[in-house]
Amino acid sequence: MGCKDFSCRGLEAAANHSPKLPCILAPYYLLKESLLRRNLELISSIANAAGVEFILAFKAYALWRTFPIFREYISHTTASSPYEARLAYEEFGSKAHTYSPAYEDDTFDEIMRCSSHITFNSLSQWARFAPRVLTAGAAAPSMGLRINPEYSEIETALYDPCAPGSRFGVLAEALEDGLPEGLEGFHCHCHCESSSYALEHTLQHIEKKFGRWLPQLKWLNLGGGHLVTRKDYDVPHLISLLQRFKAKYPNLAIILEPGSAFAWQTGPLVAQVVDVMQNHGIRTAIVNVSFTCHMPDCLEMPYHPTITGADLLPDDCDEALHTTEGVYRIGGNSCLSGDFMGYWHFHRTLQPGDEVVFEDMIHYTTVKTTMFNGIHHPDLRLEHTDGSVELLRRYTYEDYRDRMD
Repeated sequence: MGCKDFSCRGLEAAANHSPKLPCILAPYYLLKESLLRRNLELISSIANAAGVEFILAFKAYALWRTFPIFREYISHTTASSPYEARLAYEEFGSKAHTYSPAYEDDTFDEIMRCSSHITFNSLSQWARFAPRVLTAGAAAPSMGLRINPEYSEIETALYDPCAPGSRFGVLAEALEDGLPEGLEGFHCHCHCESSSYALEHTLQHIEKKFGRWLPQLKWLNLGGGHLVTRKDYDVPHLISLLQRFKAKYPNLAIILEPGSAFAWQTGPLVAQVVDVMQNHGIRTAIVNVSFTCHMPDCLEMPYHPTITGADLLPDDCDEALHTTEGVYRIGGNSCLSGDFMGYWHFHRTLQPGDEVVFEDMIHYTTVKTTMFNGIHHPDLRLEHTDGSVELLRRYTYEDYRDRMD
C-alpha cells in the first residue's frame, strides 16, 4: 500500500470536507524498516562477537506484524504477562523468557505452556509455583529467580527497580541457606537507557552479593535497559566486558533483553495542527494527538521529544520569547489539563493542517498508548526498504467501543 492511499481523498472521514477547511489527516506512527534493520544488524553483531544472546522485550515493542523481520536476526523474546507469553509463542514462533512480579493460579499453566524460561520475583512465589514446574516433565521451563543487587544508576525514581523497599527481586541475604532445588538461573534488571559502564558496575555488585552462587547456575539474564544502538554507546567496551565475564563463568549463558535498543530512532509519530490559540502571551498549537494518550513517557519520565524543524527552548525561557514569531507550546487534544509540553521555535508559522513530526516514537510509546477521552488512535504504518508504505493497522470507533464492552 503506497502513501497515496493515505491522502485526504482516501479517508472516509474527510470525504465531504469543506474546501475552505484544512485537510486534517489521521495521525500515524511510521516505523522505518531500514532503520529497524540497522539496529538489528548491530545487535546481532554484538551478540556474535560477545557470545551472548539478545532477546526482544515486548514491554517496549510488540508490533507483531514485523516479527518476520526480527526472526532474521534473533530467536527469542521476553514476556511479563500471559498475553505477552502467548504473543511470543504464537506470533514470534518461540517460547518466551517470562518474568512477572507475581504469577496467578488461574493463568500459570498458560505461562508454562508458552515459556522456555520462567523467572520468579520472590521465594514465596517460588514455593507456590515451582512444584508445578518440577512435575511438568520434559517440557518444563527452566526456572530462575530475580535478584536485587541493591544498586542502580537510574536517576528517574519512577524507573528505579533497586530503590530501598523495591518490590522487585530477592536480596542476597534471603539466599543464605542456599539455592532452591531446581533453580537454574538468575535474572537482574536495573538499567534504563544505560551505558556499558553502568553494566560493568552492576556486574561488580552482582559478583559481590551473589557471586558465590554463579558457578552453580546455567544462565544469567541481565535484563533490559542496555541502549546499545545509541550513537554514543561504547560497543567495544560492552563486548570486552561480556567476553571477560563469560570467561570467568563459562557455565553461564548470558542473556540481555533490551526493548528500546531494538526500536531506538526507528520512526516518528506524525500529527497535524488542529488549532492555534493564545492565552496570556502563550501561543499553543493543539495537535491531533495527545501526550497522555500517545506519548505517555514524555509526561512520566519526563522528557521533551524532538520535533522535526523546530528548536526546543527551555521551560523557563524568558517570557518575552512566548510571543516571538514561530514560538509555540504544543498541546494535546485531550481534556487533561496537563496534556501539553514545552516551548519550541518552529522555522515557520503554524497553521491548522500543518504537520508536526515527533521523532523517535516507536519504542515504548506504541505499547503504552491509551484511548483515553476517545481520542483517535494513530495508525501503525511500516515504510519498507523500497520506500513503499504498508498500513499495519487503522483504528476505528469500534476499537474504542469494544474495549468497554
